[in-house]
Amino acid sequence: MENIDYARVFEEIADLLEIQDANPFRIRAYRNAARTIETLSQSLDSILADEEAELTDLPGIGKDMAAKIRELHETGSLQALENLRQEVPGGLIEVMRIPGLGPKRARQLWDELEITTLAELEVAAREDRLESISGFGPTLQARVLKGIEELRARAGRFKLSDADIYVPPLLKYLRESKGVTDLEVAGSYRRRCETVGDIDILVTAAEAASIMDAFVDYPEAREVLARGPTKSSIRLKSGLQVDLRVVERESYGAAMVYFTGSKAHNIVIRGISRERKLKINEYGVFRGGELIAGKTEAEVYAAIDLPWITPELREDRGEVRAAKGGKLPRLIERGEIRGDLQMHTQYSDGKETVEEMVEGCRARGYEYMAITDHGPALAMTGLEPDDFREQYREIDEVQSRYDDIRILKSAEVDIMADGTLDLPDDLLAEMDVIVISVHHKFNMSRGEMTRRITRAMQHPRVNILAHPTGRLINRREPYPVDVEQLVKVAADHGVMLELNSQPDRLDLRDFHLQMARDAGVKVVISTDAHRTAELDFIAYGVDQARRGWLEKEDVANTCELDAFLELLNE
Repeated sequence: MENIDYARVFEEIADLLEIQDANPFRIRAYRNAARTIETLSQSLDSILADEEAELTDLPGIGKDMAAKIRELHETGSLQALENLRQEVPGGLIEVMRIPGLGPKRARQLWDELEITTLAELEVAAREDRLESISGFGPTLQARVLKGIEELRARAGRFKLSDADIYVPPLLKYLRESKGVTDLEVAGSYRRRCETVGDIDILVTAAEAASIMDAFVDYPEAREVLARGPTKSSIRLKSGLQVDLRVVERESYGAAMVYFTGSKAHNIVIRGISRERKLKINEYGVFRGGELIAGKTEAEVYAAIDLPWITPELREDRGEVRAAKGGKLPRLIERGEIRGDLQMHTQYSDGKETVEEMVEGCRARGYEYMAITDHGPALAMTGLEPDDFREQYREIDEVQSRYDDIRILKSAEVDIMADGTLDLPDDLLAEMDVIVISVHHKFNMSRGEMTRRITRAMQHPRVNILAHPTGRLINRREPYPVDVEQLVKVAADHGVMLELNSQPDRLDLRDFHLQMARDAGVKVVISTDAHRTAELDFIAYGVDQARRGWLEKEDVANTCELDAFLELLNE
């Protein structure tokens, strides 16, 4: 099993317990275990294979949880989960994902209307039966129908980070096949889109039959969907569909351009080729019936007088025009990040100590970092002002032992419904950098939410607006907010906008990043890490930044420490 498969089991248990209104600490224990497992740098199976390894050494894994992990490893199932599935209809998990519902209302729907699936929920909403339940009115009923539509639109798409778990092992396996010359992934995965559908793999090989045999026999394949001499399709045990195409060597570059996409980008490319009396398809570039280019992508682009365009930009958002004018951006690289400006410790909802997070940042070569634990508005885990001052004393003590990294005192300050902040000004004055964000009361109108956030941004001490739209990929839509207005206020007041690198956030989106770049607003790429392993999520932020056309100069935390501190004081 992959780590994510273990994690999903514990997440499902937590969901089912939440519907049962079980003890919150018990629910949190399962969610913490899932998060620990999902972010392990080592395979859980390899840890279990080591007789000397102790699962209880992992954060959030006690004896009971360790026993459940071993049961799952040894039997492929978990009795505790099977018992819960008998008690709670599994379809309620999907129901509780609808914005505005949650576990308590899902349970209410089950108890009062015997609704256990999305289909039953949709029928009841369309028949206006939800209004018969206490707390459900016409507005919520309309939101439920909208939420069902959005959930269906997302169905079948995997987060990029999930695809990253399954694709590299398959590529490694295929590259070991006899006669493989070239083998790469195309499609939305190659463009590093935030979600992917099917995975497209292209290969050149001396023996097509041999690699097709290996592909359909892949041990992690659940079923073979199609098999042919040059194209086969499988579905992995994870549910991810993978298509493998064998192409001729002289057409490999053309096929990579075609299958990488996007469709909109390819339409523009074909239009240029027609202007030059050429034809471009997955087999090459043709003049009349003669193949004139196709072996490499660079060769294909050169045939229509364009430089090679990096896959992340191929979305028809001006990249071809920029290429024609020699104005393609020099996109940011991961190695140019010098600090991480959002992370959490055990003081609030993080899993590791201040010093452990410092060591994690030092191991990644950072010059600076900010500890940004939550304030009192996050009721269960937020800190009061005296707690922050205690933490800052610890930061001073830890800082005294490290001269190669600057630990910035900070907080992730909650924006209240009226646009005020949940921490007092005298405490804000003690901080090096102030990060603000929204964590509650999402159900405001677009105008109300925009006024709420922009009021907070105009506070004279605020430096960074974190995860500005509040979305969770495949789980929660962005709250209604005028991002263009946020960008304008950021430009007017010198506030930086965060690109949150958590794989289920990636907030801001790529086109919002372009908007910020065009307005001259600095972006900060942060991880929002809750343990040291999550500091590596910076890679997803950089992927998203590249899709948003960001260069090193557009990203504040590519600056050296002194230059970054100057930015904070501007």
